[in-house]
Amino acid sequence: MKKVVKFGGSSLASAEQFRKVGSIIKADPERRFVVPSAPGKRYRDDEKVTDMLYACYALAEEDGDFSGKLSAIRDRYEEIISGLSLKLSLDEEFKKIEENFKNKAGKDYAASRGEYLNGIIMAAYLKFPFIDAAEVIFFDEDGNFDDYKTDKVMAKRLADEDAAVIPGFYGSMPDGSVKTFSRGGSDVTGSIVSRAVHAEVYENWTDVSGFLIADPRIIPNPVGIDTITYKELRELSYMGAGVLHEDAIFPVRKEGIPINIRNTNAPEDSGTWIVESTCQKSRFVITGIAGKKGFCSVNIEKDMMNAEIGFGRKVLQAFEDSGISFEHVPSGIDTMTVFVHQDEFMDKEQKVVSAIHRLARPDTIDIESDLALIAVVGRGMKSTRGTAGRIFSALAHSNVNVKMIDQGSSELNIIIGVRNEDFETAIRAIYNIFVLVQL
Repeated sequence: MKKVVKFGGSSLASAEQFRKVGSIIKADPERRFVVPSAPGKRYRDDEKVTDMLYACYALAEEDGDFSGKLSAIRDRYEEIISGLSLKLSLDEEFKKIEENFKNKAGKDYAASRGEYLNGIIMAAYLKFPFIDAAEVIFFDEDGNFDDYKTDKVMAKRLADEDAAVIPGFYGSMPDGSVKTFSRGGSDVTGSIVSRAVHAEVYENWTDVSGFLIADPRIIPNPVGIDTITYKELRELSYMGAGVLHEDAIFPVRKEGIPINIRNTNAPEDSGTWIVESTCQKSRFVITGIAGKKGFCSVNIEKDMMNAEIGFGRKVLQAFEDSGISFEHVPSGIDTMTVFVHQDEFMDKEQKVVSAIHRLARPDTIDIESDLALIAVVGRGMKSTRGTAGRIFSALAHSNVNVKMIDQGSSELNIIIGVRNEDFETAIRAIYNIFVLVQL
């Protein structure tokens, strides 16, 4: 039986946190493959090592003196090494980093050194073999993750290892240069390793005890989620729930490997289980609520639109030609509304409007800005009548005007559009009607 354990930056920010991590790993002999992040913040106003590396490399790119910033980064690691009483020197590694910074090795290389160095320390602390992620994780010529090659090479490399430390967040391009995932990409690395070793479970350790039904910055002490499906998680992650990188579910989903979100500072908590499917019923009708501000709607009206073949394609082509992706497209008989990110759309709005007029010949086009989208997600909604009605009722009682509602055919989620200023009020209203009334 094998478990892959990934630890986030806050879990590895100091020697004290390292010791907690060591205790967690040693408490279960099945925790054999470890994916570390770069050191995070030790306290509220502290700086993450990844951000320190970006700032250091920015100076190097400008041929400035970056020795002071690199020295500060080195001090962070030396503090951890000293605190763990390890006989480990990173002198040679920092010489390489300094040389590569001078040679303009790239931002991705710079950012990846946080995980790389932390991986070396973790391997020394656990007495596990260290495997550089650049040797087992690959991207293609276009910078896209090479799923097939990575799985093949990594599975072969790890087949003969009883345990290993593989740093998160990065891999390599065909020319050997370092390429990183997007921020939070260590979650993805953990998922890739889990698939390669056919893990029983992928444990993702962070500073919270799993997913919460709603954002604690909006809802005080929201209820936690015990079990959530991959599909539910995708919906919530896309709409802003940020405990796990949204791409981290793809590699493990193919193998049916569950993810367990755990808290390094409260290892006794069972956390949240992320699974493909489950017979376990949700405690509430909904599983979670998440949302984002900063959208605008483009409302296109044309008489007999429903009878015009290709009308929708022509409208969306106008957005595509300007490189703008859409979020939702609710429609009526004579109307079609396209929701887009406002910051992407603002500078291109008149170009898009002109293109819609040229391609689709609408009667009118109306744009509304400063909107928010809220996703109400839950596998329990499919078997529960009146869910949408309860949402409308809750929002009406809170004086929130609904600008849009869109329900997917899977009945797994309902998307609601409201004004930015009503965003927090709407989430509280929905949480109250589905959760508080049952507590």
